[in-house]
Amino acid sequence: MTDLNSILAPGMFVRHPDYPDWGVGQVQSSIAGKITVNFPDQGKVVIDGTRIALLVVFDP
Repeated sequence: MTDLNSILAPGMFVRHPDYPDWGVGQVQSSIAGKITVNFPDQGKVVIDGTRIALLVVFDP
């Protein structure tokens, strides 16, 4: 599997593939595979980028 999470940078928008009800979140940081995303309906969540492939949203 290609690590698509490696392209994530602060300010980008993403969705969590397992929790679409969280809405579109904004990446806060991406350090050593740990991605912090601020979701409008869930708050700040730290995601293990080695286990979850976030879905990039190009037009939030």
